[in-house]
Amino acid sequence: MEVVAVPALSDNYIWLVHADGHTAVVDPGDGDKALQAAAARGWTIDQILITHWHPDHTAGIPAVVAATGAKVWGPEAERDRFAGLDHGLTDGDRVMIGEEEAEVWAVPGHTLGHIAFVLSGRAFVGDTLFAGGCGRLFEGTPAQMHASLKRLATLPDETILYPAHEYSLSNYRFLAAEAPGDPEVTRRLREIQALRDSGEPTLPTTMGEERRSNLFLRAEDEASFARLRAAKDSFR
Repeated sequence: MEVVAVPALSDNYIWLVHADGHTAVVDPGDGDKALQAAAARGWTIDQILITHWHPDHTAGIPAVVAATGAKVWGPEAERDRFAGLDHGLTDGDRVMIGEEEAEVWAVPGHTLGHIAFVLSGRAFVGDTLFAGGCGRLFEGTPAQMHASLKRLATLPDETILYPAHEYSLSNYRFLAAEAPGDPEVTRRLREIQALRDSGEPTLPTTMGEERRSNLFLRAEDEASFARLRAAKDSFR
């Protein structure tokens, strides 16, 4: 399997996933960029995977479908929130990408119907989990997001995570302000700063890295998580 990051919009990443001659695109907020990136590699997109309904993840669906006839897989709970869904998915469903099987995990919090696609050694987590952060609670509750993060944290350390936004530097600046003496946060902030100074992406990340340095994942209970999320919402 080959996974390619396609930068789009102001800070999104669209992910192209190529396996066994098949190509899926995850969260195409910009259809033209997804199509161009696939064509540059000689790939044809035949599948669209959606983690949640927000337009910066779904606006490119019509362009990709018009160009390729790709089928759209996404959260059944959000079917009425965006156009073009062919196959509605719920927790525990399976999706094939070539010969690779992805399991659907419900991870509500950012939106109520948010899902993740979990493969052997990889997870496409949308706006639930970021490098050093987590998604804003636009629809869900702190309890829901805390539970979703704890569920993702059951993945093995070596699992490669593919979030949908380049938020890493701002996230670790916040974490450093929250925990100025934490050696893992300090280390990771330096690494992230060096990558951004070089114009390099900070994603993907790994579950082991997030478990070590992401304070949102390390929050022991719902109250601790809720306090941290509220502090991040007002951090400048």
